[in-house]
Parts: sequence; C-alpha cells; structure tokens
Amino acid sequence: MGANLNAAADSAPESGPGTGSSAAADAAADAGSEWIRLSDPDMSMAELDAVKQVLGSPRLSAGPRVAQFENEFSAYLGRTYGVAAASGTMALLMTLRALGIGPGDEVIAASYSWHQIANAIALAGATPVFSDIDYWTGTLAPEKAAAKINARTRALLVANCNGHPAAWLRFRQLAQQHGLTLIEDSTEAIGSRYQGRLVGTFGDVAIFDFSQPSALCCGDGAMLVTDNPALASELRYVRNCALGDRMSISVGSRVPLQASMSDVAAALGVAQLARLDGLLARRKTVQAYYLEHIQFFEGIKPPYIAPEVDDMHAMLYLVHLGTRFTRTLRNQIIDDLHTEEIEAAPWCRPLHQQFYYSRYGCKSGDLFITEKIADRGLALPLHSHLTDDEVHFIVQTAKDSSINVGAGAAIY
Repeated sequence: MGANLNAAADSAPESGPGTGSSAAADAAADAGSEWIRLSDPDMSMAELDAVKQVLGSPRLSAGPRVAQFENEFSAYLGRTYGVAAASGTMALLMTLRALGIGPGDEVIAASYSWHQIANAIALAGATPVFSDIDYWTGTLAPEKAAAKINARTRALLVANCNGHPAAWLRFRQLAQQHGLTLIEDSTEAIGSRYQGRLVGTFGDVAIFDFSQPSALCCGDGAMLVTDNPALASELRYVRNCALGDRMSISVGSRVPLQASMSDVAAALGVAQLARLDGLLARRKTVQAYYLEHIQFFEGIKPPYIAPEVDDMHAMLYLVHLGTRFTRTLRNQIIDDLHTEEIEAAPWCRPLHQQFYYSRYGCKSGDLFITEKIADRGLALPLHSHLTDDEVHFIVQTAKDSSINVGAGAAIY
C-alpha cells in the first residue's frame, strides 16, 4: 500500500517489537506489490506542507521545529519538559547516561518488549535484568520485578505492552520503596489511558519512539518527557554537542552523543500530533472491525483490557494462539498469510533468548509466561487504511490456516 495520503487531515516489523518484515514481504513492497501491510503511516497534505516548509528553510538538522515538537508533545501529555531524540534506543541511552547508570548497575526490564529501547541498557554498559510478565496484559509483573531488586538495581524500565498500560500505581510504590528511577516506555501505547491519565505521565521519565508501526510516525525519532528540570537539562547536554559548544571547555567534562532529531522528522511529528485524535479514532474503527470478525475465530478471545484501563490504543493487532499451537505452527500461519500477501509477524523473540543477552545469565526456561506468550503471539496489520473487507480477509485467512496446520481450534 505504501504511505497513503488523506487529503483531509482528519476525515472520517520483521517490523515491530523484536520482529521485522519477512524477506518476501519486503521484496513485495520494493516491487510495489499491493500487500496488506503490517503498518501504513497515515499521512495528509498537512505533513507534506510541513516537510516542504522545512526543506525550503536554512535548517534541516535540529532547529526550531524540534523545539516546537518538544513543547507541543510535552503539553499534550501535561508534562513540563520534552526532549527529542534520534530514536527510542538513543532516548533510553541518554536517560541512563543522564542518571549516571552504567557498568556495575542493573536495570530491571521485560524481555518481552520493544527491543530497540531495552537494547540501550547494554549499550550503556549496565546489566539488563529480565523479569517475567503478566499473562493477560503482557506488561512487566510487579511482584516478579520486586523479587529481582538488589543493591545494584538503579532503575525499573516498564513498558506499556501493545497499548495496554502497566500496573503503574504498584510500580510507583515499588520505585519509591527502593529509591529507584521509574522509566516508562510508552512507544506501543500512545493515547492509552490508565485511571484517567494518559500513558507517558507515570514514569520519572517516559519514552516514545515514533518509528513504524507507531500511530504517530515520523519515520524515525523519539521523545523523552519529564517534570524534573535537572534531568531535562542533563538529557539535553548528553544528547549532542551544539555548534556553539565547540570551543567550550566544559563540554569535555562529559562526552555527549550524536542523538538529535532532525527538523524534517520534527515537522512530521508536529503535523501528526495535531491530527492525533483523528488518527487514533480511525485506528479504533479498524480495531472494532477485528473485534467483530475475531468472534468467529473459534477459541480466540478479544484483547484483554484490565478494569483500571480507561482506553487502549494498540500498536498492532495482537492475537495469542492457544496452547495447542507451537512456535512452528504459529510461524506456518504467518507463512500462509504471506502467501496471500498479508504481512504478519511473530510477536516476539524475547530478548533473553537472543544470543547477545545469553551473557547476562537469563536463559530459555527462566521466564515461563514470557516464553509461552511469545511462542504463540501473532501480530496482524493495524493502521487507518484498512477496510472492513480487508480485516475480514485477514482474519479468515488466519482462521483457515490455523485449521490447516492441524492444531485444531485455538484454545487458551
């Protein structure tokens, strides 16, 4: 499909966390094939005009559009400071550096998460300590995270999993009890609400990554939000070395990163933020299509929403296949979907099962719920350009494949 344009701004991976498009799907996209894509950014003339203005200006690197995006995004959440970054990975790396977290320190995180962000723990030289998730929400389980805390623990990295907010009140109590920094990863849940508050307002610092398949898509880029002035100042310091700093002696006291967002990406962000309510509403309509058709997929239950969650905006449409399915059978369903030119992806390969992270001592079998869910997680397309007929075709194809692979009805 490509990045479709909506003339009226708000008229009626493997790509994704630890996945990525298949080679076949990527090749089809390059060839211009009309696949039903996993994600398809919602762009309008507002975005085109915003980018054209930047391209006609003397500033393409970080400049006035970045400052505007920082101010408007933090205001949207009701947070005091916004600090833009080049990516979610760099945003967390900036945060850890600003907090002085590095070698010898531990950060507790879910292995089942937006990996591009959690990877920054290793890049900072700190030790990622993986903890198990809640079966229903997919978010870090507070009681299991609590059991991992020791004298070396410096922070909790807690993600809102595919739209579902984490148990924030319990994590705040846990952080206060042990004197830990609470870092919130809201990449997968922009617009979701927990007990009357938008996600992104619970952590001492919160991170949003704006690469695909985020509902607010800048191509690349991220935003940190916080209410702590000292932290915001340090985040800006470690982000990049400005032209005016080249002759400064003090710059040498700490080595900054090259982690700025460009004005081009920020212009997209400003335009997308202005349309965000409409973007989320259209995606909600598509979620409703799925909810209607999934009822006829025997054994598949609608996405779980905890009682304290006011609103949930998923990043992709996530289906958990039943216990009769193995990882191999799940992957066969994905192959069958690709045969019908429907892009789908496994959700996901847990970090602790990836080769690099084997050095940290967490191995296969240690996180039972994470592994059980990850082996059977199936991410289906979710974006505002999907029609009811396309969603019906996606669900029916997955249903037919689930029967053909010989596992029978999907049962939790």
